[in-house]
Amino acid sequence: MFERPKSGERAVLVHIDFSDENQKEALSEFKELAISAGVQVTAVVSTQRHRPDPKYFLGSGKVDELRQLVAEGHVDVALVNHDLSPSQERNLEREIQCRVLDRSGLILDIFAQRARSHDGRLQVELAQLEHLSTRLVRGWTHLERQKGGIGLRGPGETQLETDRRLIGGRIKQLHKRLSKVQSRRQQGRRSRQRAEIPTVSLVGYTNAGKSTLFNVLTSSEVYAADQLFATLDPTLRRVELPDAEPVILADTVGFIRHLPHQLVAAFQSTLEETREADLLLHLIDATDEERQDHLEEVHKVLREIDAFEVPRIEVYNKIDMLEGFQPRIDRDEHGRAVRVWISAVSGAGLDLLRQVLVETFRVRVFRTLVQIPVDAGRLRARLYEKGVVISERVINDQILELDVEMPDKYWHALQKDSEFAGHLIYPTDSKYLAGAA
Repeated sequence: MFERPKSGERAVLVHIDFSDENQKEALSEFKELAISAGVQVTAVVSTQRHRPDPKYFLGSGKVDELRQLVAEGHVDVALVNHDLSPSQERNLEREIQCRVLDRSGLILDIFAQRARSHDGRLQVELAQLEHLSTRLVRGWTHLERQKGGIGLRGPGETQLETDRRLIGGRIKQLHKRLSKVQSRRQQGRRSRQRAEIPTVSLVGYTNAGKSTLFNVLTSSEVYAADQLFATLDPTLRRVELPDAEPVILADTVGFIRHLPHQLVAAFQSTLEETREADLLLHLIDATDEERQDHLEEVHKVLREIDAFEVPRIEVYNKIDMLEGFQPRIDRDEHGRAVRVWISAVSGAGLDLLRQVLVETFRVRVFRTLVQIPVDAGRLRARLYEKGVVISERVINDQILELDVEMPDKYWHALQKDSEFAGHLIYPTDSKYLAGAA
């Protein structure tokens, strides 16, 4: 496992401004990540390059600068704002005689500190081990020889091979335990589906205000802070809506630029709450100067977890920090809400957001005349059992006409029911009494 940074540990940030847009990283965001990890940033070493150095990732001049900072005693760990190969990480550590952690390793460490639930800890441990398995050589180069000596002669397995085997076994064990977690979550989703309760999932870039909005809408006390990855473990709460079905609101982990693949893979059971949702509320920090880039990063992750096709409404948060900005709903040419501007902290626009949720999950009441054969007693009993029959009359010896009023969802379920398919005669007249048509 990785050594976690201790509070107050001194770190130097290493940032390279590449000419290739695909390799660019934001230095300001990396500083926030370092602070979130609990380290004290003492210096920043930045440079410009067209491409990374294959051996050290940095140029020789910046490696010398790092070595000098370490020698002067100002640095405990060097944090690199990019992903390093195992050999680059190892070579840099040897050269500067200091621990080196790349961007993915830093994010994994933050997740390890923040995971609170048993499920979350399992997922983080799996991600850490899969990341560490490619970097074992950095710590065990002195043991890459056959065991020897009295009591140590054996089949010839090196210490490095032993550690790889042990880590591989632990990874398999974690996969099995997480498959049980996934099965349990699926059972919970099936129960909600049987109860016909829709799910709304909050998604967005990290620190967009998802947990704050979740607490306001659900009257909960989920941990919320002005820092990256304050929330890791998903939380679900029931929200009652006026003149609409209740919904389950899910608060999920925030996304970030170049989210480590190990985390995406390990958090599959958590991210399924997003993939299986009926609606996504994509929370966006309205004050963020890079919000368009962050919006695209969220879209990228949604595609990666097969959730991009889930219906989505953008929610621009923190408008209280924009001078003269008023809450509003933006609609498309069909009148459907596509964007809501709010402040979760001040409460501005929350009534508009609830209005949009009501519009989306409004209970539509369907009034119709249904004609069934007089001998379809089971169907008639089921309709009366549901309390949807207003009146009935016999048209002739063969046909019974029922005046029914029911939620739109139940009416469509009846039409699909194989037991009733042979009996239902399509209505002679029908209309919606309430809700959107």
